[in-house]
Order: sequence, then C-alpha cells, then structure tokens
Amino acid sequence: MGNDSRPAEPGQRLAQWMEDRLGHRGASRSVRRLVFPGHWSFMLGEIALYSLVVLLITGVYLSFFFHPSSDLVVYEGGYLPLRGQLVSEAFDSTLHLSFDVRGGLLIRQAHHWAALVFVAALLAHMLRVFFTGAFRKPRELNWVLGFLLLVLAMFGGLTGYDLPDDLLSGTGLRVVHGTLLSVPVVGTYLSFFLFGGEFPGDDLIARFNILHVLVIPGLVIAVIVGQLALAVRHRHAQFPGPGRTDTNVVGLPFRVYAVKAVGFFFLVSGVIFFMAAVAQINPVWNYGPFRPDQVSAGSQPDWYMGVADGFLRVMPGWEIDFWGRTLALDTFLPLLVGVLFFLAMGAYPFIEAWVTGDNREQHLLDRPRNRPVRTGLGVAWLSVYLVALIGAANDLIAIRLHVSVNAVTWAVRIGLLVVPVLAFVVTVRLALGLQRRDRDKVLHGRESGVIKRLPHGGYVEIHVPLDQERLHTLTAHEQHRPLGGGGSTAGRLQRLRAGLSRGLYGPGTQVPKPTEAEHKEISGRHRS
Repeated sequence: MGNDSRPAEPGQRLAQWMEDRLGHRGASRSVRRLVFPGHWSFMLGEIALYSLVVLLITGVYLSFFFHPSSDLVVYEGGYLPLRGQLVSEAFDSTLHLSFDVRGGLLIRQAHHWAALVFVAALLAHMLRVFFTGAFRKPRELNWVLGFLLLVLAMFGGLTGYDLPDDLLSGTGLRVVHGTLLSVPVVGTYLSFFLFGGEFPGDDLIARFNILHVLVIPGLVIAVIVGQLALAVRHRHAQFPGPGRTDTNVVGLPFRVYAVKAVGFFFLVSGVIFFMAAVAQINPVWNYGPFRPDQVSAGSQPDWYMGVADGFLRVMPGWEIDFWGRTLALDTFLPLLVGVLFFLAMGAYPFIEAWVTGDNREQHLLDRPRNRPVRTGLGVAWLSVYLVALIGAANDLIAIRLHVSVNAVTWAVRIGLLVVPVLAFVVTVRLALGLQRRDRDKVLHGRESGVIKRLPHGGYVEIHVPLDQERLHTLTAHEQHRPLGGGGSTAGRLQRLRAGLSRGLYGPGTQVPKPTEAEHKEISGRHRS
C-alpha cells in the first residue's frame, strides 16, 4: 500500500508519456478499417501532400538538366538578350531548361508553384489544427512533426530559390550571409561552412543543391511517414456531433476515401499545372546572372520568408561593442525574434497543457469561438506575420503609393507592437459575442423572419426551435461555471440543456427540474 501512494519517478513519468503517444495499443489495426472524417478542413493536409508529390516528380525531371556549378561559361542559348554573356553553369542550365527544352519552362514553373502551394497548405493545415485544438494529448508529437515539416518546407524553398544563381537569388543570399555573420561566436564558422569560404564562395550552389535535392526531401519524407504512423496510432480527431465520441470516428471508410483521394490528387495537380501555364513566376532571364557588385532593386522573397525579411527591414541599425567584438544587433535581433516567434508556435501544445493543467486525452475538436484565448493568440500570431510581410515590401509600397519609405517602415514598427494586442482583444471579444449568440439560439431558437402582432398591440418575431443536431453542435463543449458561482436562470438552463444534449442524464437519472423562473422563461419562449 505504501508503494502505491508514492509519486512516480521522473523516468517512469517519461516512459508513461511515451507509451501514451507511441506505445503499442492492442492488436494492429488494419488500414482497411480506418475511417476518415468528411469535414472539408481535413482537405488542407491532403493538398499539402499532393502538392509535395508534384514537387518531387517535377524536381526529379529538373535535376536531369540542371548543373549545380559556379564555373563560368559563355551563354550561347536561345535567349538572345543574354547571348554572349559570361554566366555560371547553374544560370546557363536554367536558361537552357527554360528556352531550349520542350516543356522545360512549364515543369520549372510547376515546380515553383507546387512549392508555394505546399508551404501555404501546410501553414493552413497547422492553423486548422491549432484553432480546433487537434494538438492536445495524445497528438502533441503530431504537432511537433508538423511544425518541423513547415520549417523544412521553408528552408527547402529557400535553397531551391537560390539555385539558379540569378541576381535576385544572389541578393537574397546576401541577406542570409549577413544574418549568419551576426550570430555571436559561431556565425563566422556557419557562414564559411555554408558558402565554402568568403561570400559568395565557389561551393555554394553545389552545397545548396545537396541540401535541396537530398537532405531536405529525405527529412520531409521521414517526417511525413512519422505523422502518418501517429495518425494511424491515434486515429483522426473529429468535430463534435451526434454519435461522435472520444472512442469512435464517424466518416468515410478507407475504400471510399481512397477513390476520392485519387480524384482530389489529379484536381490539385491540374490546378498547379494550370497556374504554371498561365502565371509566370521567377523569370530569371529578366534579372540576369548574379554579380557581387550589383543588387536587384525591388527584390522580394517568396511569401513564406517574407516575415524574416520584414523583421530585418524595420530593425534600426543598432550595433554595440562587447569585449572588443562588434555585435550587429540590427541583424541578430530579428533572427532571434524570428526563431522565438516560430518556437513559440512549436511549443504551444505543451505550454497550454501546463497552463490549463489539462492532461486528458482529447479526440473531439473545439469550435474556435469556444476557446477565445487560444483563438486570440493564434490571430495575434498571424497578425505579426502579416505586418512583417508588409514590412518586407516597404520599398515597393513606398514607390507604388508615392509615400516615404521611412513612413512605411515606422508604420510597420508601430504595427508590430500594437496590431497583435488589438488583434487579440478584438478576437476574444468576437469569440465571446459568438458564444452569446449561440446561447441565445439554444435558449430561444433561430429567427424565422415572421412577425406576429400580440393582442395588446406589440410585435414579436417568432423563433423556431433548433433541431437536435444543431443543438448538439452548439452545446457539445465544456461549459465552465461562471466565476462567482452564481446560479442564474440563464446559466442553469444552459447547463441543463448541455447535459441533456451530451447524454449526461441517461435512463434512470434524475434530471434537475427547472426552477419557477426557468419554467416561466421556457413557457414564454414556446408561446412566442
């Protein structure tokens, strides 16, 4: 008895934590018995997966023609304005692929568009998981792997974006080089290792090519396999609804889902190739080959790296001397803030579990309005991303709108401090307002648009009671008792309805009787 009362050792707690998330649970399930929820938001993850397939297929095709070398050659290809120019083999092979290989430009643009769609779908999928609480126990590792996948996708895009060795990619590499050098102690070593010496170095394109073609795709595939294994282990989370509990999944069987998935894959692929055919992207022949003595005006990174560029552009030019060394805070602080910005996203499931003390297994998703603080934090995170993205285009905004670039920069600086706070407050208030509207619908029904005149001359609108499915959706969540413990009529009636809809009062259970005030409220609603 004495041994049972002792708290578990740290090693035992860690072993139990791993067992709950990775351990063997009975007999292995057959894939054919898997059930997939039919909600549209689950398609976001599928779009990411299918765009990755397009990305890999087109990448293999491009690798047959691309030469990752910095050796200089004279361009003699089909693009006349650059003929006779001294360019690198990487830039020469990119132009050859774009103008002299049948279908080469289409495949190259499809590859670039697929990369953008992949990162966008990943971010949208992560936001869906965040706002619905799908990261809670036992799916914390799913979230961590998804976060790693997003980071790998961003760096995969960065390394691929810089391979053609054009002036635009070289300008972006200047930023990468300066940011690495600003890291104290190890920055110089990182820069020399990555670039193969002083910038731009002779081994840069070859090393970026290895990262882009071998290292990052291998890690991405490994992470996706891990995510799929965990998804089979824990089954899919689902939105609450009639017949949906923490012990079952309501949705499509595997055979039906597989047929729909094949059709959806071809649809996603068709959209990507349609964009590649009609929307030009990354025309390197307009930028020209990279030269260290030139900088491209109006250079903008792909949207997913815009937040880093935005932080760099709006940071004041601060430098300090420390122990005989110069610390370039104008580049190091944006790097540090950006890293912390994303690490906060990756660690959020553990932070929320620690703050709330909720360590239960959760298989039913939340409606974002029912978690106003979490929803507010997510919107605030997005607002930082969007404001920084605006900062990454401060020069173009100033030119197009004929305003001072300093005014745009200061607006972004102030916005990074003010907008997230406003976004959080407004989102929380909107979520609480939507909760109140749901409460009114549960208590009084929906508005019918029919106006009835009362005997004494007044007018009221007739409300139609909600059906049971809608009532279940609006009440199938934890309803915390208000602070102060007040037994208000509305609060008690709402808890009563929630208990009825969630099956808390089964056969033989004594259902709390409404008080006289509640009885009058119910009677008045039915009369209306």
